[in-house]
Amino acid sequence: MARVSTYLNFMGDTEEAFAFYKQVFGTEYLGVTMRNGDMPRDPNGPTFSEDDLVKIMHIELPITAGHVLMGTDMLESMGHELRIGNNTTINLEPDTREETERLFAALSEGADDVGPLMDMPWGALWGTCLDRFGVRWMFNWYYEQPA
Repeated sequence: MARVSTYLNFMGDTEEAFAFYKQVFGTEYLGVTMRNGDMPRDPNGPTFSEDDLVKIMHIELPITAGHVLMGTDMLESMGHELRIGNNTTINLEPDTREETERLFAALSEGADDVGPLMDMPWGALWGTCLDRFGVRWMFNWYYEQPA
């Protein structure tokens, strides 16, 4: 079933922020909280510090009316810098690959900072773009159902 959620980026305090939101909304996390160290490593990819490995890669918390907050820690060691424009993203999870590709093509037309659609280790076709109006969009079409 299609879903829209809000994705929040933090500079190392995602876990603290989500503990606060969990208390405020009185809800429980969805699925498994993933840390950077839980992801398969690409031998040609970057090397993470011990501190980076325990940072949050992905977390989900329902808030109200079925809306879900998702979050991640940006990594200073990877050159990430938190600023207005990259701290909040609208996450789209369409029902079909075709709809994902259609939405991505339309929203990325004239866009900056495009991360093309590609298969990811969490079982999804994923991509992102900052549309021509400065709104960040993320796309996740799950060909494997998330746990």
